[in-house]
Amino acid sequence: MPEYLLYFNQQWVGDHTEEWFRGRGPLARAVVEEMKAAGVYVFAGGLEEEDGPVYSADPTSGEVLMTDGPYIETKEFLGGFAVVSVPDDETAKLWAAKIAEGCGWPHEVRRFKPRPNVG
Repeated sequence: MPEYLLYFNQQWVGDHTEEWFRGRGPLARAVVEEMKAAGVYVFAGGLEEEDGPVYSADPTSGEVLMTDGPYIETKEFLGGFAVVSVPDDETAKLWAAKIAEGCGWPHEVRRFKPRPNVG
């Protein structure tokens, strides 16, 4: 079954009060529980915004250069995501709509390329 990435960039979240965010948490967690109950859940999580480590690996010089932090020219960064295993695009869009509504901000949907049969 195809797997889809449902994700948002942190900049899409917008400015909200701490109370607003606390109110959204239970709604978003309820959608994740619904995904699990439906058997489509693979993984979901938000990324640390300020306190977590961020590293970049750049192999373009012929040798991998590891640096702290994202590239300076980065204007947007990933805020969180879910991976679902569903039969088609329409079902993926349905789950994206549910998680977007639960979180209160936009999400995008991308299908993973099929995994090669190895073995």
